[in-house]
Amino acid sequence: MTRLPDTAFPGTVLPDHGWLFSRTRSGRARGPAGARALLDILKSPDTHFQSIRVIGTNGKGSTCAMLEAGLLAAGLRVGRFTSPHLHAYEERIRVNGVNLAPDRTRDFIEWAKVHAPDAAFFDLTLALACQVFAEDGVEVAVMEAGVGGRSDATQTLGNVVAVTLTNADLDHTGVLGATVAEIARDKAGAARWGVPLLTTATGEALDVVREVAVETGAPLLTPQTHSELFALPHPPRLEGAHQYANAALAAATLRTLGHGDGVEAALNARHPARLERLSVDGKTVLLDGAHNPHATRALALAVPHADVLLFGNLARKDTPATLAPLLPLTGVRVFTATGDLATSPQELAARFGGVALPDPTEALAHALASTPIGGTLLVTGSLYLAAGVRARLDKR
Repeated sequence: MTRLPDTAFPGTVLPDHGWLFSRTRSGRARGPAGARALLDILKSPDTHFQSIRVIGTNGKGSTCAMLEAGLLAAGLRVGRFTSPHLHAYEERIRVNGVNLAPDRTRDFIEWAKVHAPDAAFFDLTLALACQVFAEDGVEVAVMEAGVGGRSDATQTLGNVVAVTLTNADLDHTGVLGATVAEIARDKAGAARWGVPLLTTATGEALDVVREVAVETGAPLLTPQTHSELFALPHPPRLEGAHQYANAALAAATLRTLGHGDGVEAALNARHPARLERLSVDGKTVLLDGAHNPHATRALALAVPHADVLLFGNLARKDTPATLAPLLPLTGVRVFTATGDLATSPQELAARFGGVALPDPTEALAHALASTPIGGTLLVTGSLYLAAGVRARLDKR
C-alpha cells in the first residue's frame, strides 16, 4: 500500500475542491476500470478492510447510516463512503463517525494532480476513501455505490463481504437501462459468488435479482426467504414507511455478518435531509432529498398533506413523473432552481401551477411566509435543494 504524504504542501491552505469537482465523467467510460487503475497505483488499499456494498435506486444513504451506527455499536472500527454530501465534501468519507479532515483531502488532490490528472471525480473520491480507510485501520467499510452495480466504480472493490440492494426502479435510465428489469439487472450485477446478496426489492426487480443470484452463485437473502434476519423489534427512528425496508435490510446485513448486537443502534440512527423535521417560527419544515418517482411516491405516502411545497430538481430527471405524487399534497407550490442544471422554475410553475422564484433564498422566504403558523412546508426534489435550505435555516 502506498502511503500518501501527510505534510502540508507549500502555499496550500484549503483543499482545491474546484479542481476535484471539475473532473467530470463527461466523455469517459463508466465502470470500475478507472477506479481500479487508481487503486492499483496506491497498492490496493481496498484489500486492507472488509467492504459492505450498498446499492439501489433509493434508500442507500439511510441504509448506510444505519449500518454505520450498528457496526460502531458492535465495537468495530468503521469507515463510511457515501454521496453526495450535503454541506462539505469531507462528509463523503468518515471513520468512526468523524468526517475526513480537509488537510487529507488537500494532500490527496495535490497527489492526484501529478499522478492521476485525468481521473474522474467519483473514481478519485473512492480511491481517497480506500486509502484513508486502509491508513486508519478500518475493519469494515460501508461503501455506497454511485450509479448502478455492475457498472459502478465500487464494483472493483476487493474483500467484499456483503452486497445489499435496497430496491430498483426508474432512475438514471440513460445509463442503466429504460426498464425496471434492465436497471435491476445492472444493480444485481454487483453480486459475487459465495458473498451474501441481501435485498428488500419487490416485484419485477426481485425476480431479476433472483435470476442474477442463481447465475452468479450468490446466496440470496430476502424477507421472504429469511424473515428472521429482516425482523425488526420496533420501528426505525427515521420517519416514513419506506424506512422500514431500509432498516430491515440493515438489520439483516448486521445479523448475517455476526453483528446482530448492533441492530438496536442501527434502528436509532439519524440521517439528515431524509424526512428531517425542523421547527421554524412555529412552522414545521420537512426536508427530503427525494429526486425520482420512486422516492416521491414513498414521500407522498409519508406526508399525505403539506400547506406549501418548495420544489426544485435537476433537468436530467423525469420531472413530471417525479412531481406527480406531490401535486395532490397541496395547491400552494413554489418552484426554484438547484443550480445551472436545474429544471426551469418558470416552466414548472406554468405547467403545474405555482410561483417561480429561481433564487433559492428568495424561494425559501416566500415559501415560509406562505406557510401558516402550525402548518407544514415540504422541501424536496433534490438533495442539493434540501442541503441549501438546511444551511440557510441553520443561519437564522
